[in-house]
Amino acid sequence: MGARTSWSGRLPGRWALPGLVDAHAHLTVLGDHTLGDEALARERLEAYAAAGVATVRDVGGRSEVTLRLATRPEPGLPAVLAAGRFLAPAGRYFPGMHDPVAAEDLLATAMREISGGATWLKLIGDFPLLDHRGRPVSGSLAPTYDLETVRELLDLAHAHGARVAVHTQSHHVDALVKAGVDSVEHGEWLSEEAVDALGQRGGAWTPTLTAITDPPADSPTKRRNYAAEASERLRVLLPRAINRGVRVLAGTDNAGSVAHEITLLARHGLTPQQAIAAGSTEACWLHPGIQVAASLTTYDADPREDLKVLSTPAAAVIRGKRVR
Repeated sequence: MGARTSWSGRLPGRWALPGLVDAHAHLTVLGDHTLGDEALARERLEAYAAAGVATVRDVGGRSEVTLRLATRPEPGLPAVLAAGRFLAPAGRYFPGMHDPVAAEDLLATAMREISGGATWLKLIGDFPLLDHRGRPVSGSLAPTYDLETVRELLDLAHAHGARVAVHTQSHHVDALVKAGVDSVEHGEWLSEEAVDALGQRGGAWTPTLTAITDPPADSPTKRRNYAAEASERLRVLLPRAINRGVRVLAGTDNAGSVAHEITLLARHGLTPQQAIAAGSTEACWLHPGIQVAASLTTYDADPREDLKVLSTPAAAVIRGKRVR
């Protein structure tokens, strides 16, 4: 995934990073739980580049768009690691965002995504039932596929050089970790034991703090209470995860900026240096083919001293092309 440099001369700024990373993005997902087109994805990638983001892992969306962007990288646009489509059965994910995949079709569907260039697969591990208006039914959150099917998916992915990221927002996360998933997405109900197990094998966790713990001020009371409870748990779990060897990653879930997500990681117990790594250098683990040498983001002040600096890069070179 290398790129030739098309700029010369000095860059402004005294401190530099090899580009930020959004480890949990949806380039084609719209706010009304439908999917957009390639023009939307490119617009978002250009905005990422201007913000100094050099790598984006798209964990679910319009497969034909995201896989094309992943397999045909361009100077000036962030490298894309794509999972292709969402993998979920009927009634267990937003209907405007996925085509249902029955358990008996899961492996064949996943293989098509891998053949199309997916280096990750996005499994919806648990999800509530939706009513006729597409709203979650209270008390219906449950696993989507049985664990044997999940283990078969993992074996298939690993045999073909891909990994599995799992959406999970219930206590079922512990069983998914035990099954061997590579990356936990959200995961606010991880137990300490599951965190330890994930760390022992060098697995990853993208907690998407902006989406989980930082709701808009006008959110319903129930939503704000959930965010406060999750935030309290995560302030304990995230430092433990780092200490146990979990690769904690910064991911926005389309809810904000990478810079803000890094700030929230620091507020939840990571040191500034650990939080910055979660949103930058840890991207190398996401795919061994990533080469960050052709990307560089500079800052006028040291972001380790003030994480707000990450929101205002002095310059950005993305995949060999200066974009800021």
